[in-house]
Amino acid sequence: MAAAGAAGHGPLAGVRVVELAGIGPGPFAAMLLADLGADVVRVDRPNGGGLAIKPAYDITNRNKRSVVVDLKAPDGADRVLDLADRADILIEGYRPGVAERLGVGPEACHARNPKLVYGRMTGWGQEGPLAPRAGHDIAYIAVTGALGMIGAPGEPPAVPANLVGDYAGGSLYLVVGVLAALHHARATGAGQVVDAAIVDGTAHLASMIHGMMAAGGWQDRRGANLLDGGCPYYGTYETADGQYMAVGALEGQFYEEFVRLLGLGEYASARKDVSRWGDLREAVAARFKTRTRDEWTAVFEGSDACVAPVLSLREAPHHPHLAARGTFTDHSGITQPVPAPRFSTTPTAVRSGPAMPGTDTADVARDWDVPDLLKGSAGPEGSAELDGSGEPVGSGELVGDSEPKSNREPKSNREPKGSTQ
Repeated sequence: MAAAGAAGHGPLAGVRVVELAGIGPGPFAAMLLADLGADVVRVDRPNGGGLAIKPAYDITNRNKRSVVVDLKAPDGADRVLDLADRADILIEGYRPGVAERLGVGPEACHARNPKLVYGRMTGWGQEGPLAPRAGHDIAYIAVTGALGMIGAPGEPPAVPANLVGDYAGGSLYLVVGVLAALHHARATGAGQVVDAAIVDGTAHLASMIHGMMAAGGWQDRRGANLLDGGCPYYGTYETADGQYMAVGALEGQFYEEFVRLLGLGEYASARKDVSRWGDLREAVAARFKTRTRDEWTAVFEGSDACVAPVLSLREAPHHPHLAARGTFTDHSGITQPVPAPRFSTTPTAVRSGPAMPGTDTADVARDWDVPDLLKGSAGPEGSAELDGSGEPVGSGELVGDSEPKSNREPKSNREPKGSTQ
């Protein structure tokens, strides 16, 4: 594995980012910026938690520093505005209107720092009929059509964890957006608001598919297309030991090598003959069931057949290619992916483990020249305590319902019911 803490601070060294604590795509986006070298200060809540695990294991908070600010305290908003005044980027993931009510919305921040890039991470976006409603990754990708594309025909759509919506359609688009806005701010002196909605990003991810569908090259149903498992040489197959192999032999030369190594040379001419795809799929499935995953991995080793073993999360770090590249590292006792992508001149690294709430308040107050940050500081909080439900006490929820619970009004005072909190 790669050595953790290697020299190098990344291409964003010198960029200052304020992250208003939440969970989900916002913290992951902030981690990406931190991995690239930005000085990310996470503003945690008193007694607040993130995921329902101890903070020491939440690697989305690696390479960051943490301060604790109570935004409901009389001077809480001022402490955040002091940080925003010295920051290049601010990221928040509250429902629309919440940051404004807390006194740290775009208008208040830009009054202090006109160059600030204000990144807003939500599921539904800042506008639209669903903007004030709660939601999670699965709902966001459902309405965009992305979820409906994944899975076998005749079966429920397969849930791709929260990778497609939260992280691909959310975090990555927020990072692209705030960095583009930062480039503009440095050129013009004008900051702006970046509205990163998971529904927008996820829909955008399917741009190529929409083009193929318009051209008649994609059927609007699962398991009927070249890239969704409908093609017998682009999918997964079970092996003799109950494991799986992934096949992606799309191009002619790769397909020829695939059927040759599989021992199905008689199907060399079946690649473009859709009428034979049913027989081809059955033959491929039967062949893969004759050997174990490791045995088939050895068969395809060193070939261009585009076949790979399907590994678990625990197995992945030990794959020879990933091990050779140092794709994973061990830091603070946790095996984790190294920062990506890689830079030839400004290398990145896992410089520090997950930021523990409040442990960096004094250092940030000094480094960012915000001495008032120390006033009424809650100090370090070793780990979030769990209540009887197993949820961190005082924790927020994922995008779509991410105002700190301690900041929510009683339900009777919410207008409309269930919205904007």
